Amino acid sequence: MFGLSALELARIQFGFTVSFHIIFPAITIGLASYMTFLEALWLWKKDPVYLQLCRYWSQIFAVNFAMGVVSGLVMAYEFGTNWSYFSARAGTVTGPLLTYEVLTAFFLEAGFLGVALFGWDKVGKGLHLFATAMVALGTLISATWILVSNSWMQTPVGYRIVDGRVIPVDWLQIVFNPSVPYRFTHMVLAAFLATALFVGATAAWHLLRGERTPAVKRMMSMAMWMILIVAPIQIEAGDQHGLNTLEHQPAKIAAIEGHWDNDEDQVPLILFGLPDMAAEKTRYQIAVPHVGSLILTHSWNGKIPALKDFPAEDRPNSTIVFWTFRVMVGLGVAMLLLGVVAAFARWRGRLYDFRPLLTFALVMGPAGLIAILAGWFTTEIGRQPWVVYGVLRTRDAVSNHSVPVLTASLLTFVVLYVCIFGTGVLYMLRLATKPPEALSGHDHDLRPDERPARPMSAAPNLGDL
Repeated sequence: MFGLSALELARIQFGFTVSFHIIFPAITIGLASYMTFLEALWLWKKDPVYLQLCRYWSQIFAVNFAMGVVSGLVMAYEFGTNWSYFSARAGTVTGPLLTYEVLTAFFLEAGFLGVALFGWDKVGKGLHLFATAMVALGTLISATWILVSNSWMQTPVGYRIVDGRVIPVDWLQIVFNPSVPYRFTHMVLAAFLATALFVGATAAWHLLRGERTPAVKRMMSMAMWMILIVAPIQIEAGDQHGLNTLEHQPAKIAAIEGHWDNDEDQVPLILFGLPDMAAEKTRYQIAVPHVGSLILTHSWNGKIPALKDFPAEDRPNSTIVFWTFRVMVGLGVAMLLLGVVAAFARWRGRLYDFRPLLTFALVMGPAGLIAILAGWFTTEIGRQPWVVYGVLRTRDAVSNHSVPVLTASLLTFVVLYVCIFGTGVLYMLRLATKPPEALSGHDHDLRPDERPARPMSAAPNLGDL
């Protein structure tokens, strides 16, 4: 297939499936916390608008949650089918970590999800808020274990090698490995930002159509506050994460910066360029002297290891990560700009009718998810050629499948995912285009003795829309 090897096809397949999957947990994390906040405000202030918004977003949450669960199951099987040698050699660490996720997060979510989605008229208000909060806590616990596993693969500690296999010797070191605090903070903030942008874009859609109900205006106001507060915090968290990566994975940072050698007494910030792996240089670069040193070392003349300091076979693909990183950073700056513009419009009393702002918010709707994907591409491709950094190479982790087999499975995944999850995303967007009043009062047409069998039952039928 296009001259790709079995290893490359296996990587593309896993990258494709995880890219589809990651957008759903990100929204799940943000919406669960948002719903908890809305319900708590309703109980505190007795304002029915908060209840209306909570029930409105709970139905979109149900669809998103269902797709996240289904898409996540596929990757668990891929570890065994496509990456069997990884499972055999490093599964002694990653296997228990994923098991802890099931025993904590999944059981917690399964225990309270039904109450949160269908228990509005069946349990007390305080108990329902507790159930919603437990679902939100479950999403954060799930993110914790996933990021512990991924962070250990990036900065492995607490192990020894016995007969070619990774044997854990210190679980505290493994769980609290050097990069996990930075990755967890960066990812959770990204999920909150992505959700705020989704909520803000939904509100902007309704405002542009002249729907200026209290629920829509409250939605817009809360989303813009969230973006204004979280965006600068995320930028600082990203900076700290970058410093941690420079300490533990300097080749990744060199690839991100397109930095090939240390001929000069400083590191420039390359704003634009085309890294050429074969020629070992970055072509057509537009660079600002010393700024790279300031960002990466917090000093005017600081230096970092260059790509030429590493053997060619140990260098990440700078051509890709150079640009995925800049996409992520560029969108982060745009998010901060949106928050500032919204604050200015709020100060001028134009938050709900300033059309350039509303258009900007609508266009930025998918920006958070795109930034998450760009960030994950950067961190995962930047880890190459290692699957466990410095311990297990990717080429030694892949299963012995032929190119035709992987080609057929990849094409099958592409077709099925586009059809299944594409339909699910379109349905979510269709729900979001309905005003809160149209969904929050939906009774699901259930008799008192009926119990929904699945999360999707919390959303109205297509025919009802």
